[in-house]
Amino acid sequence: MKGRVFVISGPSGAGKSTLIKGVRERITDIGYSVSHTTRRPRDGEIEGRDYFFIDKEEFREMINSNAFVEWARVYDDFYGTSYGALTDKLNAGQDVILDIDIQGAKNIKEKITDCMLIFILPPSREVLEQRLRERATDSTDALVKRIALAAKELKNCCWYDYLIINDDLEKATKALEAVILADRCSKTRILSDVETRLSL
Repeated sequence: MKGRVFVISGPSGAGKSTLIKGVRERITDIGYSVSHTTRRPRDGEIEGRDYFFIDKEEFREMINSNAFVEWARVYDDFYGTSYGALTDKLNAGQDVILDIDIQGAKNIKEKITDCMLIFILPPSREVLEQRLRERATDSTDALVKRIALAAKELKNCCWYDYLIINDDLEKATKALEAVILADRCSKTRILSDVETRLSL
């Protein structure tokens, strides 16, 4: 059985990274595709675990050599998912989580039509703004841009297969876990395996 791509999107401050970390602790055989980015690392982020941090020149070289399944410019930085980070895991039958923005999700859906799209929502816009302000990693101008983009991104949530409201971390983590586990039992994914096992 080939692996499935689970695309996780949502505005900055929705809690995507925290939810993904929680689900990876619960579903230990799920893969995670580490994206490339040109932005600076945040406190606590580790090269190769959270992102591959590269400069814009190297990123452009990767674009020119068609190294990315998808890439997008977000604010003043670039983000991309490389083929190498994804195809080996999928071909080995491993499910893979991608943490990418809406632009990237749409690009992935065009190339991997059976991917599952999951959007993480904050409980309210006020909570989202508060979370972004508490991060204190952005300048005032960057913060204003993030808040404006978040409002725009929220309007795209209806394009996704599943919506998870992150108003309680434990409940939201369980909801994300449930979506992945339920998909693993779907007829479209396991029927051929069942037919082989039971000689149907």
